[in-house]
Amino acid sequence: MTGFTQFQSSRRIDTQGQVKYMNIKQDFNWVGNEESFVDQPSTVELGTICIGRYGGNSSAGQYKNEDGCFILTDPEQDWEFVILLDAHTSAESAELIVETFRQQKDKIRDFLSLSINEAFRSLEHFTLNLFQSEDFLEACQRINGETACLIVSRKGKYCWWFSVGDCLFYLHHPELASLGQYQVNQRHFFEWIGQVNTFNQAVPCFSIGTKELRKGVNQLIMTTDGLVECPGEPYIDPKAIFNEFSHSSNKNGVRKLLKRIQDNNVRDSTTIVSWMVVNDEEATIPSE
Repeated sequence: MTGFTQFQSSRRIDTQGQVKYMNIKQDFNWVGNEESFVDQPSTVELGTICIGRYGGNSSAGQYKNEDGCFILTDPEQDWEFVILLDAHTSAESAELIVETFRQQKDKIRDFLSLSINEAFRSLEHFTLNLFQSEDFLEACQRINGETACLIVSRKGKYCWWFSVGDCLFYLHHPELASLGQYQVNQRHFFEWIGQVNTFNQAVPCFSIGTKELRKGVNQLIMTTDGLVECPGEPYIDPKAIFNEFSHSSNKNGVRKLLKRIQDNNVRDSTTIVSWMVVNDEEATIPSE
């Protein structure tokens, strides 16, 4: 079942820079075979993070949801850790990854309590070792289907990302938007983790990187590909995604995205994870 864990109270900063209150050290995990959200778009908030889920339209032939996500947050230590999954054939590969990382959540929290540089290096080493471990590879051979996997962790004014497959990661800030830059990772087709597994190859195929946030309000969005493969392609241009958040709260912006693809009779399931980060530190600028 969908899982939430919440602990003590702390502050949050909304998109207008106002202080609100929230619980810290929150966990969330969900896989689409637990609740499909077919014909029923849903949004739920985990602190500053909004999770939007839509299983697709039954009128378009949809009857199941094989997406999944796993989230850890700690606003007191100023970090988030998010995994987004888009499986096919069955949800078993998404279930496997969610459960594997759920069992390791204390270790992940320990990594993210380190300095930013050490935290990201530890996460990278941990993730690669986990996906290449004998136990995990054997478990992948016992399941049906495979999944795209996108992991994003933000600590301080930096974010680290790891991607196998075609889930999407966007970063919006006015300075970046003025230069036409919205998308962080590139979609890579024919990459999966599961029964068909990139980590079973002689050389695993994946993408990885780090990104500096700009000063001010940054919006991070992760999404499965149902959002961009919707009939009519209303969100094939990343700018159109962020336009939905103009004069809207984070939650209402996610709702607009889901409503639009529902109205366009999308079949593919879509899961969106969106949150705002206020960075008070200076960002890198060119020398004069």
